[in-house]
Amino acid sequence: MENTNFKELNKQYQDLLLEAEKAVKTAYNPYSKLFVGAALLTKDNKVITGSNVKGAVSGICAERVAIFKANSMGERHFKAIAIISSFENERPIAPCGICRQMLFEFSQFSGIDLEIIMSNKDKDKIIIAKLSELLPLAFDLKHGDQ
Repeated sequence: MENTNFKELNKQYQDLLLEAEKAVKTAYNPYSKLFVGAALLTKDNKVITGSNVKGAVSGICAERVAIFKANSMGERHFKAIAIISSFENERPIAPCGICRQMLFEFSQFSGIDLEIIMSNKDKDKIIIAKLSELLPLAFDLKHGDQ
């Protein structure tokens, strides 16, 4: 894992994080008011965004919205994902366990250990981690896990 900030990111990751930040504006979460945006970087350098949608009885995270959107567009090969929220917090936002598993399953298509760019609202505290660091021993049908 690497701790960094926006200025130290490479241009591609800066752009990816800015797209995730734009996606925050389309989030729906009237109860907790935690708005999250995600931007997936495909193997072909396309950017696909998603934002969280959380109602009174159910919801879905921004990361999975981006994955499902990408899948519906025929995109299944990803290199990285950036995540940012509207929450006033020092700590960067990180994907939940369900999202980590879903990212892992899609990473199997491309054979890439995805880079996860996690940022706080101000983009002054960013953590870049490999998916394998966030989800060691992932549930994997290829290796006989049941």
